Amino acid sequence: MKNKNVTFLTQAAMIAAIYVVLTYVFAPFSFGEVQIRISEALTILPLFTPAAIPGLFVGCLVGNILGGAILPDIIFGSIATLIGAIGTYTLRQQKPVYGTLPPIIANIVIVPFVLRYGYGVALPIPFMMLTVGIGEVASCLVLGLVLYTALSRYRNTLFHPAV
Repeated sequence: MKNKNVTFLTQAAMIAAIYVVLTYVFAPFSFGEVQIRISEALTILPLFTPAAIPGLFVGCLVGNILGGAILPDIIFGSIATLIGAIGTYTLRQQKPVYGTLPPIIANIVIVPFVLRYGYGVALPIPFMMLTVGIGEVASCLVLGLVLYTALSRYRNTLFHPAV
């Protein structure tokens, strides 16, 4: 039991750290009304391990803080990632492409309102839903499925089966 908890915590921490690094390194296009957050490709990881759920949430939270986001963005952007991660985990028995949909949808619904009411972006919300959606499709669907394909070969060695 102890080994299972350590594995879970270690996986979550590593996923959070990678999310933060990717968000910070690619900060110039990780924020704003037109954004492609490369770190969102990691939202495919709940298909491999439930540890990705807290890992993605904490990673997004810390990434937003380090990226200079305002409080509503830190809170609601991180909640969008959490919702997406939980949704992806619940679809883990389906085709991997379905696992990309919850984070895309959560961010399309939540982030434009953060941009409008948190940052005062004057663009129409439906337009920001489109721009955020395009970025999420590029990150979660395209890059996420590339990551899924690469990691699938190592599922049993990278992600301990007991978790």
